[in-house]
Amino acid sequence: MDFKNQINFLKTLQKNKSKEWMDANRKWYKEVRDDYIGWLDNMNAKLAGIDDEYYDTPGKKGINRINNNLMFHPNKPIYKDHFGAGFDKRPGTGDFYIEIGIERSMFAGGLWRPDPKRLRSVRDAIDYDGEELKKILNKKSFKDTFGGLYEDVKLTNAPKGFSNDHQHIDLLRNKTFAVATEFSSKEVLQDNFEEKVIDIYKEMLPFRRYLNKAVTV
Repeated sequence: MDFKNQINFLKTLQKNKSKEWMDANRKWYKEVRDDYIGWLDNMNAKLAGIDDEYYDTPGKKGINRINNNLMFHPNKPIYKDHFGAGFDKRPGTGDFYIEIGIERSMFAGGLWRPDPKRLRSVRDAIDYDGEELKKILNKKSFKDTFGGLYEDVKLTNAPKGFSNDHQHIDLLRNKTFAVATEFSSKEVLQDNFEEKVIDIYKEMLPFRRYLNKAVTV
């Protein structure tokens, strides 16, 4: 995978944020996208080899569109400044997400503002065995990698059906259950980048399995 070419494409795209430029450089875009899909296919096979519950996610299925959805985000530019893709994308669950951008890139995973039914399922799981989730979140290597849960909107009080003095109220008030860690474009270009992807995937896996079990059982 020629990540340098990918990053150069993104840099040039951000200087020429127009459909006209994209149309004129469609060949370059297709070259970069196809290369990335091939890399995703390769990583998909590697992750499947280390996770016996892995949901096969070919590159074409995992890759996100480079266009922003202007219907819901009219103030955003027409094109994104990154290539994003998901691995292990079992329907209805939280995938393992990778985003490669110009300066800021990231790994992320979990459930971002899930619908009320899935959110209730996660809260019920926490009510049942929240200590298991806390054990995952407090593991030193996990905290060193992700810090903690992604900071997003929280309820001021306990959610319906739970009390404010619940032993896990700090978790129950969350509306998002996800983690993320950033990395630089320099790291993408290093020879050990694929090893880094696998290491982060493994570190996040117990967290994602906890959530995905909650919303699928």
